[in-house]
Amino acid sequence: METLALALVLQLVEAGEATLINSSVLEFENSRNPISLRQDWMARCLEQSTAYQLVNESIRKRAEILEAHGLKAIDALHVACAESTGVDYFLTCDDRLLKKQKHISVPSMNPLDFVQRVMGEQP
Repeated sequence: METLALALVLQLVEAGEATLINSSVLEFENSRNPISLRQDWMARCLEQSTAYQLVNESIRKRAEILEAHGLKAIDALHVACAESTGVDYFLTCDDRLLKKQKHISVPSMNPLDFVQRVMGEQP
């Protein structure tokens, strides 16, 4: 179900109804994916982004705070980048990360919940 929801999110992005934001953290993590087919697919998805966030000192500091609250380093950087860009939602399939969302300043949810919320708001 999450895979189908992710496909719907990407359709929303293609239709201009949602914005995808890329970051140096996403690109770094994708570059380390040992499965080239997945790596290529993710790179194509990220090409649809309309904004790009580099990690800077304020993002690093925020990530350190998030790490102190139990987030893994890479997750903390993802969240700090998202917060820095002022996103409306932070989407992840990582249930463990979602359990720590009380420390995240933007609404966080998995793609399925996001699609249900967005589709529920449409007439």
